Amino acid sequence: MENWPIFAIGFLAQLLFSARLISQWFLSEKSKEVETPVLFWKLSLLASILLFTYGYLRDDFAIMLGQFLIYGVYWRNLSLMNEWKNRNIFFKGLVIIFPFAIAAYITFFGTQTWDDVLRSENIAGWIIALGLVAQIVYTSRFFYQWYYSEVNQESSLPLGFWVLSLIGSSLLFTYGIFREDPVLMAAHFFGALIYMRDIYLLKKSNKPNPQA
Repeated sequence: MENWPIFAIGFLAQLLFSARLISQWFLSEKSKEVETPVLFWKLSLLASILLFTYGYLRDDFAIMLGQFLIYGVYWRNLSLMNEWKNRNIFFKGLVIIFPFAIAAYITFFGTQTWDDVLRSENIAGWIIALGLVAQIVYTSRFFYQWYYSEVNQESSLPLGFWVLSLIGSSLLFTYGIFREDPVLMAAHFFGALIYMRDIYLLKKSNKPNPQA
């Protein structure tokens, strides 16, 4: 268990991701339709920072890629909700500085290089491919959500978001099994349950299902 500090970072990140889902779930159950609380996006940003760090420490390019691609979408949703300007200076500084700080650390101070992260010599190529495909599918849900929110000029979580979440989560759970990664397995097993519930709520809602 010499890797327990690394796994602790991963589990902390996933706890924050789970907390965002639980807050969204409770609010949705209360209103009987899918809601998007501000806390969802704030926790997403903080969890993304931790999970990117975990991916780097685990030499897992798939995890790093997913967090890198989606980071700006989290910020944009806070902006669409007119909440970014209300955040405190510490939160804003952390969100803005982190991407530059982690890139500088890997380039100038890290014991691992970008080549080490990208090669992943001890992992079979097909497992790496599975992880990348899974992460691209999982990450695409937020680009879909971003497009939908920009069109409607409000932050919301449409049906397509939850469908892509469920498919991507299932693939990442499978990837986690092959990678023997308890963080991924636990997170995406729990997440799939929430995604299925939100799909059900959207279908049962009296309002028309959001479609892009």
